[in-house]
Amino acid sequence: MTDQKWDTTVDFLIVGSGGGGMSAGIAAADLGLDTLIIEKGKKFGGSTAISGGGIWIPNAPTLTRKGGGDEPAAIRRYLKTLTAGTVPDSRIDAYIDGGPKLMTLLDRSKHMKLYWVKGYSDYHPEEDGGSALGRTIECLPFDTRKLKEDEQFQRPNSMKGPLGLWVTSKDYHDLAMVKRTWAGRRASMVAAWRVASNMVRRRHMATGGRALVARLRMVLKDAGVPLWLRTSMTELVTAPDGSVIGVVAEREGATVRIRARRGVLLATGGFDHNQQMRDEYLPEHGRANISAGARENKGDGIRAGLELGAAVDLMDDAWWMPSVFHPMGAVIPLVSERCIPPSVIVNAEGERFTNESSPYVNFVHDQLEGGHVPAWFVMDTKAKNRYPFAQVLPNMPFPQGFYDSGVIHKADTLAELAEKIGVPADKLTATIERFNGFARSGKDEDFGRGDSAYDRYYGDPTMKNPNLDEIVKGPFYAIRCEAGDLGTKGGLVTDEDARVLRGDGSAISGLYATGNTTASVMGNEYAGAGATIGPSMVFGYLAAKHAAAHTLPLSESSERASA
Repeated sequence: MTDQKWDTTVDFLIVGSGGGGMSAGIAAADLGLDTLIIEKGKKFGGSTAISGGGIWIPNAPTLTRKGGGDEPAAIRRYLKTLTAGTVPDSRIDAYIDGGPKLMTLLDRSKHMKLYWVKGYSDYHPEEDGGSALGRTIECLPFDTRKLKEDEQFQRPNSMKGPLGLWVTSKDYHDLAMVKRTWAGRRASMVAAWRVASNMVRRRHMATGGRALVARLRMVLKDAGVPLWLRTSMTELVTAPDGSVIGVVAEREGATVRIRARRGVLLATGGFDHNQQMRDEYLPEHGRANISAGARENKGDGIRAGLELGAAVDLMDDAWWMPSVFHPMGAVIPLVSERCIPPSVIVNAEGERFTNESSPYVNFVHDQLEGGHVPAWFVMDTKAKNRYPFAQVLPNMPFPQGFYDSGVIHKADTLAELAEKIGVPADKLTATIERFNGFARSGKDEDFGRGDSAYDRYYGDPTMKNPNLDEIVKGPFYAIRCEAGDLGTKGGLVTDEDARVLRGDGSAISGLYATGNTTASVMGNEYAGAGATIGPSMVFGYLAAKHAAAHTLPLSESSERASA
């Protein structure tokens, strides 16, 4: 391939336009590199755009300004405990050190406005170094009209409400308690005001991942970094010495060859929607494609790295998320819902198998290991009338399509409900009776539900235990709970500079990777909300730094190829 002429030459080429790719582009431009981002889809933003948009980066300026900073040693202890020796110390240290530097760079832009989601606990706050106040930051809402011509190319998500209503994760936390607390009622009044305001001002407000991606895109525009849509990488180009010097891509039906003097960064996401790879790598009960990741995520970057001899790790894991599969095909993650007090999740035997309110990755790990797929979320009418569930507001009926498809069942008694979902009625009844005893005492003696600050974040603060209440009032509901995911977690093995490594530990010169294209720095765990996006952004930044500091050796033939 090296004897062919190049159609375009840049210093640094980024494949993928999610949070990691965009952050790398901003960093590379700041370091003086001529940079290009290419995106396979017709919209930019990747899985970041359809996410909640949380960023878990300890000691980011947004945190330290509000008193949310930490000693790096505490963060290191926390991450080392979670990863249990499966991730090199050098990568953990690079993440801890590089995160604040990236966020300091982003803070220089007038477009990057962030806030601390104070109280959104780390996912394991009781572990050494964990924080009950949390380390998650999030972008302030953004009016996407400011994107001008690029607004039409931004990937949408499901966080936009009717009549222009917009909510942040903090808003949602409060709104979930609209029937229970003053904070919830106040949030509902704010929401009503926003609807009225937007009807007059006609703003296009984005929150969560869309706000993050929109703000990053504005910074990229200011930096003059081009972003090509509908441009799919088909091949990595190497020099005779094995260095990666560019890519071949398909753009609008034409083949383009792009030279990258300082290297190529793969930020292409995981293999969420590649059924062949799911069948090959994921555990048996996690192979069904119930993924909320971007539809374009088909393992392109991972497969390209494997062709060059790259090592992979964690390929049997994912950012698991218990989910409801909507009759129309959408994946509805269950985050706050699993904290509803008068509810349990049971297996095919009608028995609980884990703490329902635990972090979602841990919940599905237990679900998969026990073969509890599908599971059944069981709640009473009291719960249905008090709390939102799967985007259905309190007191509002579930759409008939959920019943018709068998996703939801309803019955006047627990015995009738058990028959409808095919579980033993005596066991389901015994499970509920035992749980109700825990609810009365305020202590879950089986699984410790409500013991962790994480469990309690989305719980009902009016209860003795925010996650426990008796299931007594019919009719009763059972909702089918699948082992879904937010994207796969395994991928190319990288070092502290985001360089892709071979099986022998040597680096493939000129090739970098970040995000779900790589084996996660979190190992099999999840530190807190935004622990996917945070590392993706940080290792994109570190890749740009390394590329700026190192010039790839050029063989004679690769010089000819760039002529």
